[in-house]
Amino acid sequence: MNIYVGNLPFNLGEEDLREIFEEYGEVSSAKIISDKFSGRSKGFGFIEMDNDDQANNAIKELNNAEVGGRNIKVNESKPRENNRGGDRRGGFQRRDRY
Repeated sequence: MNIYVGNLPFNLGEEDLREIFEEYGEVSSAKIISDKFSGRSKGFGFIEMDNDDQANNAIKELNNAEVGGRNIKVNESKPRENNRGGDRRGGFQRRDRY
């Protein structure tokens, strides 16, 4: 299961995040999303756990838990939806002006 973790402290590292979730089971991967220009954490990340029961327990126990003075948000990650507007091809709609 892929798990979204939001409202993370900006100084939290990926190993720290992994350790928090390892208390609930085996973690396949831990990734904190960083700004591509500054390299600074964006304050959210993803955890992947192979065992769904352990993942659901981690979500239940850690959602709204305090980490580094912040209450983190934890839930199952859902695929991104394209909410950019425009037509279904992802571009702008062309208006003919003849």
